[in-house]
Amino acid sequence: MAINYNVAEIGKPGDPTAPKKFYARPVSAGEIVLEDLASDISHASSINEADVYAVLQSLLREIPRNISRGYIVRLGNLGSFRLGSNSTGTDTREEVSATNIVRTRLIFHPGKQLKTLLQGLTFKKTE
Repeated sequence: MAINYNVAEIGKPGDPTAPKKFYARPVSAGEIVLEDLASDISHASSINEADVYAVLQSLLREIPRNISRGYIVRLGNLGSFRLGSNSTGTDTREEVSATNIVRTRLIFHPGKQLKTLLQGLTFKKTE
């Protein structure tokens, strides 16, 4: 099934005089919530929906807990989560401290199965 996209005209940030260009932007088909995932997984397995939901909730608790302890969290073919950061530079090694870290973010690296799926996507223009 093709992913819908629309066209957006976007100017260059910080330069209002620069010519605008047109870009393709994927359009969301909606959203799937955790309860829906639990139901779908339950129907495809012998595990009841409540147990699947409980496991997914535990996973949601454990990922941030382990990220905050400095671990990379690998979820098999799905991919991995790790902490990333931005920091200000200093002239010497000794000047670097935790206060230099100005932003943290969660980085997701898709696994092999997701990378393959992403490479095979097709797109359809919407009006």
